[in-house]
Amino acid sequence: MKYLGALIQIIEYKHLKGQMDKTIFQEETNKRVDIREVTTKKDLRKFIHLPAAIHQNHPNWVPPIYMDEWDFFDPKKNKSFDSCDTILLLAFRAEKVVGRIMGIIHHKYNEKHGENHARFSFFETWNDEKVAAALIQAVENWARNKGMDRLIGPLAFSDKDPQGLLIDGFDQPAVIASNCNFPYQAELLEKNNYTKETDLVVYQIRIPDPIPEFYQKIYERACGLNQGLRILEFTSRRKVKPYIHPVLRLLNSTFTDIFGFVPFSEAEMDDFANRYLFLINPRFIKIVINPQNEVVAFVIGMSHIGDGIRKAKGRLFPFGIFRIFASARKSKQLNLLLGGIDPAYRGKGLDVLMGVRMMKSATALGKTTIDSHLELESNTKVRAEMEKVGGRVYKRFRIFGKELK
Repeated sequence: MKYLGALIQIIEYKHLKGQMDKTIFQEETNKRVDIREVTTKKDLRKFIHLPAAIHQNHPNWVPPIYMDEWDFFDPKKNKSFDSCDTILLLAFRAEKVVGRIMGIIHHKYNEKHGENHARFSFFETWNDEKVAAALIQAVENWARNKGMDRLIGPLAFSDKDPQGLLIDGFDQPAVIASNCNFPYQAELLEKNNYTKETDLVVYQIRIPDPIPEFYQKIYERACGLNQGLRILEFTSRRKVKPYIHPVLRLLNSTFTDIFGFVPFSEAEMDDFANRYLFLINPRFIKIVINPQNEVVAFVIGMSHIGDGIRKAKGRLFPFGIFRIFASARKSKQLNLLLGGIDPAYRGKGLDVLMGVRMMKSATALGKTTIDSHLELESNTKVRAEMEKVGGRVYKRFRIFGKELK
């Protein structure tokens, strides 16, 4: 019996040791991070839908409109891929997707600005230093192998795409075409030796009703000074369409030196219009034309639709589009998207002309606040105009950079 008891103990020890070895192997497997390039539609689906898992308990996160996401990441549909080298990467732990990142080299932008930079964007992880470091290092290596000497981001193809990480204003809801992230995301970049490249600020403006007297006087003076110019206002998207290309051509000529801006090609103008025009109430489009019927100034806004997109879970069909339109009608916030003035017409009060008309339209449709969208912190002229009407900075985004030595 003594020998039998000893034999049983040996068998039990070997079984326990086997279980321990198995556990250790599983733990090591779980710690390992594998980085893989997105090469299939299945991989792309994981890339597109990962943020929904990361942000499932994030009260202010808004999913993308998934139909747009599929088009955005399709080189056949998104013309921006034509002038860029790109890579999409996923991080895995034991076959579970735990992170993503995109690398971009924009050759046209680099040539125009005399730079040799790569970009990263769509960086998403849980609060995991190892995963974040693996993704960042993978993009850095890719960029080095392409001969780049600096990596900046988050910045995608252009400043028209979501850019920067939120570093202030985490208690505010996300706005379309801007990033939403947890505070740890910036900390993960800083732990990988990324530092501030530039900041972008967002103003919140309470719409005054009535318009302040001093602003009304500027408006009236501007009307008197600009005889021959006309402000076009719209109630139909069909009537807006002939002005899409002229407006975006003006944007190309006025934004040429803006950080991250890449001019629209003619094909990209149509892509941009198709992406946003159906969501925009034409009453929030103001265009100024001269006697030759040339566009010399414009501003475009849209109702905040985040609540509708969230209720639709990012899907337009079959009923999501109705939730989004209902959200736009109920929303009290107007989000500015784009605006520009021909340099030859600056200093003539056209910004006030369009601003007053926009505020009147917003008030008529029940809006009480305006989100300025992202403005470079160094754009003192625009910031001064925002502050003149009582705007306050309520969000701040940061673009980071690192030398690739």
